[in-house]
Amino acid sequence: MKPIRKFTVRAVVPAPLSALEELAANLRWSWHEPTRRLFEAIDPGLWRASNRDPVTLLGEVAPERLEELAADGGYVEWAERERAGLREYLGEPRWFQSLGAEVPRTIAYFSPEFGITAALPQYSGGLGILAGDHLKAASDLGVPLIGVGLFYKAGYFSQSITDDGWQQERYPVLDPDGLPLSMLRHPDGSPVQITLALPDDAELHARVWTAAVGRIPLLMLDTDIPSNSDALRSVTDRLYGGGGEHRLLQELLLGVGGARAVKLYTELASRPAPDVFHMNEGHAGFLGLERISTHIGEGLSFAEALQLVRAGTVFTTHTPVPAGIDRFDRGLVERYLTSSLLPGVELDDALALGVEPGADPATSAFNMAVMGLRLAQHANGVSKLHGEVSRRMFGDLWPGFDTEEVPITSITNGVHAPTWTDPALVALAEERLGTGDTEHADWRSGAVSDGEFWGVKRGMRLQLVEDARRRLAAAWSEQHAGAQPPKWVGRVLDPDTLTVGFARRVPTYKRLTLMLQDPERLKSILTNPDRPVQFVIAGKSHPADDEGKRLIQKLVQFAAQPELRERIVFLPDYDMGMAELLYPGCDVWLNNPLRPLEACGTSGMKAAMNGALNLSILDGWWAEYEGEDYGWVIPSADAAGDAGERDALEAASLYELLEHRVATRYYERDHDGVPVEWVRRVRTTLSVLAPELGADRMVRQYVEELYRPAAEQAERVAADNDRGAKELAAYADRVREAWPRVQVQHVESGGVEAPHVGDELQLRAHVDLGGLSVDDVTVEAVHGRSRSDERIEHAMLTPLTPAISGTDAGTGAAGPQLYTGTIVLARAGSFGYTVRVVPRHPLLVSSAELGLVAVAG
Repeated sequence: MKPIRKFTVRAVVPAPLSALEELAANLRWSWHEPTRRLFEAIDPGLWRASNRDPVTLLGEVAPERLEELAADGGYVEWAERERAGLREYLGEPRWFQSLGAEVPRTIAYFSPEFGITAALPQYSGGLGILAGDHLKAASDLGVPLIGVGLFYKAGYFSQSITDDGWQQERYPVLDPDGLPLSMLRHPDGSPVQITLALPDDAELHARVWTAAVGRIPLLMLDTDIPSNSDALRSVTDRLYGGGGEHRLLQELLLGVGGARAVKLYTELASRPAPDVFHMNEGHAGFLGLERISTHIGEGLSFAEALQLVRAGTVFTTHTPVPAGIDRFDRGLVERYLTSSLLPGVELDDALALGVEPGADPATSAFNMAVMGLRLAQHANGVSKLHGEVSRRMFGDLWPGFDTEEVPITSITNGVHAPTWTDPALVALAEERLGTGDTEHADWRSGAVSDGEFWGVKRGMRLQLVEDARRRLAAAWSEQHAGAQPPKWVGRVLDPDTLTVGFARRVPTYKRLTLMLQDPERLKSILTNPDRPVQFVIAGKSHPADDEGKRLIQKLVQFAAQPELRERIVFLPDYDMGMAELLYPGCDVWLNNPLRPLEACGTSGMKAAMNGALNLSILDGWWAEYEGEDYGWVIPSADAAGDAGERDALEAASLYELLEHRVATRYYERDHDGVPVEWVRRVRTTLSVLAPELGADRMVRQYVEELYRPAAEQAERVAADNDRGAKELAAYADRVREAWPRVQVQHVESGGVEAPHVGDELQLRAHVDLGGLSVDDVTVEAVHGRSRSDERIEHAMLTPLTPAISGTDAGTGAAGPQLYTGTIVLARAGSFGYTVRVVPRHPLLVSSAELGLVAVAG
């Protein structure tokens, strides 16, 4: 019989154990191993059954057990020590506090999903896990971040697999009262409510849940409240659920509602308003329009408010393909972007931000990533290769500029080592290396023997094997009405066999089934009597992606063969709880996307943090960090005639590496059964590579390369009653109006007849400034290698000087202006040059920023 309503009754914890409630309320427990040990000691079996969630544990444990612990002086003292440690962690100065005064006071970080812990399932994959790791590392470093997202009533989805291998989705409803959340309230105790004006005089209301992620507050907006209609209560029903209008409402709530929630939160908490707003992908782009609306209400024009907003906004793109970007029908967006929602914002101004380059403004789809880039003066991709891909993909926003000049940089993602490193590895580091910081420990130290290290790694593999068997048995019983699973399930996998992991979302470009290109070859590798290999595979396909589901089905059916089912398994319902055991239990992590479609691919980083070697296509993070000691590169067959040929060639390389390089090395053992060379490579990976893969490195880069410059720029344009924003807006309007008349009319060169290295090329350029002043522009020679008529490679820039007096420099006199300069021929070989004009203003971050350039014809 089904209940008509469900809710969570929280346990009454005895007063001597009040520390447990305080510790459970802060999600630092999700990465702080000493706190997790404290909760595990309450009831180890119940701790595992609760998915290592203290809130659930305290709700399930018998009151008698709590009374017993309350009377245990040693346990009470332990709990008080951990509480004191948490309070010290929350209050003490950390890395960020050592940077001095010229730093942002607050950064608001917006993301549609956050993967903090399996106990708070508000994530679908890499984007959310990255966002969670970003918050955790920011907390550890003392960065004053505020996270902003939505609270999804059913999260993403729970996955099960039918007997024929087809993915099925379930949407268990979450009770926020049973989660480590609290409601944001006014001083009188009433809940904070965010309201958005909708078409036809409707309103969307949302309450705000807060989660404490160490030092970082995470605000999560929730529309499932009585003041909404049934239809609007479901706006935050599922992550990435529903059609275009449903998704648009979610993104309006995240951007517009999220910005309003941050404003209220900072006022209630007496915290400084954000200097910097960071959009983790384009889903939160509407926050820029909300901020523009606020500034218009303070007396600025749209153009002036835009400059103010852009200065302090950071945009991170995570997709390497246009298909991964949210695009909405123009008419739909037009219906929602009303003056009631965004007072003072003219519809045409708002719509222009999302128009795709080269498209008809009257019919163009509204592109969220394009809007994000137009609203942000600072943008980045998530690996060096992805930065290059992003500059090509979005280059049309800056027409006339070479790809290298497109103002999108890159900061390679990182993973939060304390979250993802197995406790056994932490314990070994504590015992032998004197530190619990596995990310920066000296794993090549003689204090740990190869045999001891290998023993710990086997224990991590055994842990995965046992977990996989439990999961498969539970899935079988659920699928077959409680029937006992067959005996072979208890024999799945072997803790002494080379274990390859593959787990991620299942879009087609990640090629889940590349390994099945030659089924017989794979079968022979799996069942090799001397050097067997086993695969542990997991992943979810988007509910609307039938092609991804077919890939899962194909793999599951292959793995179901009696002679293979103990060597290759697909584990259903991939989540953070599974991942915490999967990464440590693998010896090799496989990644074989279509290059260059993997923006970063942090799963391989987590595996490396746990002593696994990578076997990967040269894509994402692996393209910049690969090394012989860290794993193997699967060669990309970029020159293949078609996709089928490319898959066949790359699969053949995968088989060759697995059989003759990976397995051979793994099974080379000394007299004690230790693979000495394999362990050397793993220990080198942990000592040398792991520190580069950490989220602490990533967040430091964001602070130094993006947050700090954005805060400084925001301060400059806002100074003296927004004077800079007003000047920059007026300058941009004036330059855009004049630019069609700006041209390089004629270029003369001399001084070189038979060019040699060291010679000086003299240039004279006659430039029509179209009524602009010489202070408004930079005229420069662009020069470098030129192996064809179409391109100057690795271009260098040499400014040219106006040949007029300083008195006349700002007059904007009519007629061509003469510019002169000298280029030193510094290297032999092919050489080419041209002359161009670009805008110049002290508040422009990049000469490409306005997308204006005039090049000699």
